[in-house]
Amino acid sequence: MNQNQRPKVPRRALDGVLLLDKPVGLSSNDALIRAKRLYLAKKAGHTGTLDPLASGLLPLCFGEATKFSQDLLEADKTYEATMRLGIRTTTGDAEGEALETRDVTCDQGAVERALAGFRGEIVQVPPMYSALKRDGKPLYEYARAGQTVEREGRRVTIHALEMIACELPDVTFRVTCSKGTYVRTLAEDIGESLGCGAHLVMLRRTGVGALTLDNSVTLDALSDAAESERDAWLQPVDALLSTFPLVRLDAEATRRFLHGQRLKLADLSVDESVLSAERTRVYAAEGKLLGVARVGEGVLAPERLIVS
Repeated sequence: MNQNQRPKVPRRALDGVLLLDKPVGLSSNDALIRAKRLYLAKKAGHTGTLDPLASGLLPLCFGEATKFSQDLLEADKTYEATMRLGIRTTTGDAEGEALETRDVTCDQGAVERALAGFRGEIVQVPPMYSALKRDGKPLYEYARAGQTVEREGRRVTIHALEMIACELPDVTFRVTCSKGTYVRTLAEDIGESLGCGAHLVMLRRTGVGALTLDNSVTLDALSDAAESERDAWLQPVDALLSTFPLVRLDAEATRRFLHGQRLKLADLSVDESVLSAERTRVYAAEGKLLGVARVGEGVLAPERLIVS
């Protein structure tokens, strides 16, 4: 070995979920790289990006937990956001250049009524500054080149939308929405409905599915902590699966399940929540997570398994 070369630090086979409170100004991938380095983890991934402008909950998956990250991509998200009325920008947020300035003549009551009109299922046109692809190229590349391409509206669901504060021209709101919802676009559309336009100046994600910021940690806190303290921040793999109904298998059924065999539901002890579900989390009798299964046609079919 070259004397100037540093010896490679061995990586750890680590399984679990880290609820990271991502800071403003850092991309999701950069946050993942920093956390992975702190944990010396062999394998890690995140569960959907947060823009650098945004802060808040970014669940990171290590080891076997990466198999279930897709489930959080599909989950509903909750955000707190502040929009500034009267100014439209090129990106729909504070990172863009001002396109248009209009007088803000509405009052709090008008804002409340506007919010009510965006609850439920709505149609959104994805923003040009997004990672969606057209002809194999992300939309933001067209936008940076000064081009605008046609985008089809997409149906999304706004499960909850409420005002937190109104100090015009700024309005702070909380929204819980389905996957694929752009909060920047929501703010712009609310602004247009008020006749003055708007852009997003703050975005903080507070929930992903059943996960919240309650047990989250910052990169600074992780960096200052000892290794044993860092490991204490890790949630078990099944933290990602808490909304799925639960099935426990006896020793023989566990053996067959781990060999990829489909199990008849009639032969298992399951409750009604399993029978009406599409997917379920599966455990051995002693409580060890075995994986996730699909439910249908009277059988439990292994979908993703945990490697012992």
